[in-house]
Amino acid sequence: MNDVREVEVVVIGAGQAGLAGAYHLRRSGFEPERDFVVLDHSPGPGGAWRQRWPSLTYGKVHGMHALPGMELTGADPDRPSSEVVTEYFDAYERAFDLRVRRPVDVKAVREGAGGRLLVETSDGTWSARALINATGTWDRPFWPRYPGQETFRGRQLHTAQYPGPEAFAGQRVVVVGGGASGTQHLLEIAPYAAATTWVTRRPPVFREGPFGEDAGRAAVALVEERVREGLPPRSVVSVTGLPLNDAIRRGLADGVLDRLPMFVRVTPDGVEWDDGRRVDADVIVWATGFRAALDHLAPLRLREPGGGIRIEGTRAAADPRIHLVGYGPSASTIGANRAGRAAVRDIRRLLAEGTGRPEPEPEPAAA
Repeated sequence: MNDVREVEVVVIGAGQAGLAGAYHLRRSGFEPERDFVVLDHSPGPGGAWRQRWPSLTYGKVHGMHALPGMELTGADPDRPSSEVVTEYFDAYERAFDLRVRRPVDVKAVREGAGGRLLVETSDGTWSARALINATGTWDRPFWPRYPGQETFRGRQLHTAQYPGPEAFAGQRVVVVGGGASGTQHLLEIAPYAAATTWVTRRPPVFREGPFGEDAGRAAVALVEERVREGLPPRSVVSVTGLPLNDAIRRGLADGVLDRLPMFVRVTPDGVEWDDGRRVDADVIVWATGFRAALDHLAPLRLREPGGGIRIEGTRAAADPRIHLVGYGPSASTIGANRAGRAAVRDIRRLLAEGTGRPEPEPEPAAA
C-alpha cells in the first residue's frame, strides 16, 4: 500500500462533465494534484468528441454548450466537430491548469480503509474521500441481438465506428435506430448509397417549433424519475423527440426518412419481417445508442435490482461519496455543467462533515 497516493477527490473522465467538475473544484479552492486529480483514458483532450466522424461538422452539432468559465467563440461551422471541440477542451484544461493525467485506465473503485475509496488504475492506486464519475457512454456502444445476426455476409458497424458517408458508396444500407444519430447517418449516406432503409422499434417523434425551458425541464424530469427509481437512464433526446429542421423535412419529402418497423431476423443477405417482407443489404448500421460506462464501480455494489444506479441529485443513493455527473438527466452539455457544480457543492459539505459514509445498521439481537 506504500504506493497509494492520497487526494480528497478523484475525477474519472475529462469530457464535458469531468472538466466541469474539475473547474468547480478548482474554483472552490481545491488544488490539482494536491487535493484532487483528473484521470482520463483518452490519449489527448476532447473526451468522446475526439471520436466523432469527420462529416459531423461543428455547424451540425445540436446543443453544444460552453464549459463553465470559458466560452467557445469563433468556431468555423464547416470544420469537423472533433477538431473544434478537442482544441477547445485542450485550451480549457491549460487555461485552468487542470493537469489531467492521461492516458490512464481506471480498472476498479473499491472500499478502502477509514471510509476512503481506492481507485485502481493503470497508473497506480489513488485513495480519495469522494469521487466524481464522468465516464460517459461512448465506450459502451449498445448492440441489440437479433436472430441470424451472425450469419450476415455483409458488414455491421455501430455509430461508434461510423466512418462517414463516402464509405457506403454504391451499397445497400440498413440503418437501425430512431435517434439523432440514425437520422443524421441516413441523410448523409443516401446521396452515396445504392439504397437506404430506415428501421426503428418505435415510430419516430418529430418536434415542431422551438424547444423552450419548460419543455426542457419536463423532459429532464422524466429522465430523473427513472434514475431515482434505480432504472437505467434513457437519454434526454429520447423523451424530447427529434427537431423538425429543414434537413429532416427534405428527408421526409424525398423518402429517405420513410421508416419501417423493426425486422425480426437477419439473414445472410439482409433482413426479414414476419409478414414475408425482406430487404437485401450490404451494410447494417446500428445507430442504437450507448450505455453508461460504469463497470469499474461494480465492486461498490451500487446497482439497484432494476439495473441502474439510483441517484439523488448527482449522489449515488447507496453511497454519498460517489457522484455521477453526465449520467441520466445530466447527460447533456448544459446538464453536465450544472451537475458538476452541484456535485462539488455536495462534496464540499461531505468533506466538512467527515467521510459521509453511512454506518451500517446494527444487526438485530438474536431471539
